[in-house]
Amino acid sequence: MSRQSIGILGTGSYLPKEEVGNAEVAARVGVPTEWIENKTQILGRRYAAPDEATSDLATRAAAGALEQAGTAAERIDYLIVSTSTPDSPQPPTAYHVQRALDAHAAACFDINVVCSGFVYGLALARSLVAQRPGSHALVVGADVYSRILDFSDRRTAVLLGDGAGAAVVGPVPEGRGFIDFELGSRGDAHRLIRVEAGGSRLPASAETIAEGGHYFRMEGRGVRDFVMDNFPPFLRKFSDRTGVAIDRIQHFVPHQPNGVMLSELVTRAGLAGAHTHRTLERYGNTGSASIPVTLDEANRAGRLKDGDLVLLGGFGGGMSLGVGLMHWAVTA
Repeated sequence: MSRQSIGILGTGSYLPKEEVGNAEVAARVGVPTEWIENKTQILGRRYAAPDEATSDLATRAAAGALEQAGTAAERIDYLIVSTSTPDSPQPPTAYHVQRALDAHAAACFDINVVCSGFVYGLALARSLVAQRPGSHALVVGADVYSRILDFSDRRTAVLLGDGAGAAVVGPVPEGRGFIDFELGSRGDAHRLIRVEAGGSRLPASAETIAEGGHYFRMEGRGVRDFVMDNFPPFLRKFSDRTGVAIDRIQHFVPHQPNGVMLSELVTRAGLAGAHTHRTLERYGNTGSASIPVTLDEANRAGRLKDGDLVLLGGFGGGMSLGVGLMHWAVTA
């Protein structure tokens, strides 16, 4: 493995144009508008246009990241798309993004780790770039959840939105870039977040559609308990292994599930001293897109300074956990 420093060269994001406020969702779900805000702190979200698929959002976000990085699409060696709402079961959504960008030198693949997927993608990208010095990777997190929402289920329909975020990964100056990653999976908790039908166990049929098997389902209380019980010790283990104390972290860019839950998690994880970046109030929970969208907003607003310690934190369906720590690199 090369000892070159590897980090993020540029970020991008794309949110669909259609803004969907709580009043509209509340009317469809059958709850008061205030209930949504009080339970989630979400004020709005974006839904993809009828002619937009996940790859369309991903391509827009990826183009923004490439532009900021000053990296041509043909210089991308690896293109990784994290999504749980692909354009279709096959081919991988990454191939549609490759074609749209003309990134024809890239090896492409999808991963599906739901809301931790962007962190997993960065960890993979770091390893791939390290084994081929001078190479570049493009990591995209994108989801279109509006297509799999059951608006009779207030536990999920009020939370989710659509979006995409991306990052270009490559060589950065010494002393900057990724420090390390920690990834974890708990398949014994897989039923907490699920889409039950449409795969090889329950293929799409008139029966599965009638039963709502293609809709996103989540056990909200179970998910909250899982995250509170597992993420803080997971982060402490990571801190002990890397030797970087949690109270040294300056920026926390987490998955954006629910505002009330996120505030509690920050306190429990010992991250109250860090600046927690949030976009959920405007965009809701955008799945794999939530971390890169939030990272891009923080980056483009100039909130991340060269050398700052930035922690990315993912948790969600699987159930999965993922954290990544870096010294932010300002490369422009």
